[in-house]
Amino acid sequence: MARYMELCDHLDASTPMDELGALFAEDATWSGKGARYGASFGAHRGRAAIVAMLDRYRGPVPHFAMNAHFLCSESIHVTGETAHGSWMMLQTSTYADGRSDLRSARLEVGFIVEDGAWRIGSFETENLFSRPVTGWDNPAEIPVPTDQGDPS
Repeated sequence: MARYMELCDHLDASTPMDELGALFAEDATWSGKGARYGASFGAHRGRAAIVAMLDRYRGPVPHFAMNAHFLCSESIHVTGETAHGSWMMLQTSTYADGRSDLRSARLEVGFIVEDGAWRIGSFETENLFSRPVTGWDNPAEIPVPTDQGDPS
């Protein structure tokens, strides 16, 4: 999951889409769930369809000027050659048009062993909240203690 998120954080012309695709099983599914993500993302079946959907974010002008995914509250259960993972995700994004937002989603991910490697067999994302923000990288000075211990 960490490599998937890392690649999704940098979707542009340099993204190794073959590596991204190899994270998914040949007949994997990728689905947005709930009213917001179901309508926005829909469902995609098969590695090629998932890669094609993600490829749209690369451009020609990359969709994201900045994108960072944070995973937490992880729960993974392994049974033989299958596993199920759940995560809470925060996503901070600035889009090519300059808008920024903060999102949270619940991820439910199934994994299978295929060709000797663990791969994503099913990926479901459901929005918990989404809100616009004014930006992420504020140039304000970071307060640090001085030699005298004065925090100003």
